[in-house]
Amino acid sequence: MSGYRHPRSSALDCILSSFQMTNETVNIWTHFLPTWYFLWRFSVLCSSLDFLTDSYTWPLLVYMLLICLYPFTSSCAHTFSTMSAEARHICYFFDYGALSLYSLGCAVTYGSYAMPDCWVNSWLHQHFVTIGVANSLFCTSMSCYSRFVELQFPHKSKILRTAAFVVPFLFDSFPLFYRLLSCCWGSCSPSQALASHSYHLLFAFLTCFLFASHLPERLAPGRFDYIGHSHQLFHICAVVGTHFQMEAVLTDMASRKDWLTSHSSLPSFPATLGVLVLGVLLNLGIIGTFSAGLPRTPRQSTSAHLHQE
Repeated sequence: MSGYRHPRSSALDCILSSFQMTNETVNIWTHFLPTWYFLWRFSVLCSSLDFLTDSYTWPLLVYMLLICLYPFTSSCAHTFSTMSAEARHICYFFDYGALSLYSLGCAVTYGSYAMPDCWVNSWLHQHFVTIGVANSLFCTSMSCYSRFVELQFPHKSKILRTAAFVVPFLFDSFPLFYRLLSCCWGSCSPSQALASHSYHLLFAFLTCFLFASHLPERLAPGRFDYIGHSHQLFHICAVVGTHFQMEAVLTDMASRKDWLTSHSSLPSFPATLGVLVLGVLLNLGIIGTFSAGLPRTPRQSTSAHLHQE
């Protein structure tokens, strides 16, 4: 209800506003600071792993690049979204694209390190990344399209945008659900990786709940405009969940290396970095297509949105 920036701000005004208290300030910093944390973790891994020649590490390389990209893109979107109505849409198109690429990175990584033993070399395992690419394109297309119907059908827009991210998440998480349920049924022994996967899933579900519920601000409109509204909590839960996911991936990668390399082929360049390049190009094409359609849509009032992009 308050704390908005001028809807025609310059780029410099947008940057300076990140050091002033607005209803976007915490949104900006809750993803900008974690970007540097993930970059630091990435740099440490670069010094201990051979990303250039060891193909077993290439899925991790894809994943680390994307968990650095998505919070940085989100921070930039929240920073520069008040330059114009068109800029607002384009900023969040890129935000959605980065998140969908992150889901693709999860598919690449889970397909290489997190598959249940009995699924290795199955049809799903062999096509897991291919379906992940399709999910990424679906995610970007659906979330970008949801902005075009937001003014006329806000409830429909919310459902479309939520579904756009839930579908890739559920697909990527199928191997984790199976492994966790198998342990609940007593057919496996608990491990550090599964504990970290559990924490990741917990924060992922909490992230979705906060995004969909608009709590706590819907209970006390205006009280949480600057600090404590759901989008800020959503950012924090997403980053904490990604931290636990990263720890789980690293544990699976190290602890299962001997078994995986002896029972399946090593990751290939086309199935890892090649898929990343393809995903980037296709998502940029989708973003460009929706951006080109913006002049034909009504200009959207910046003040119509409090936080939930």
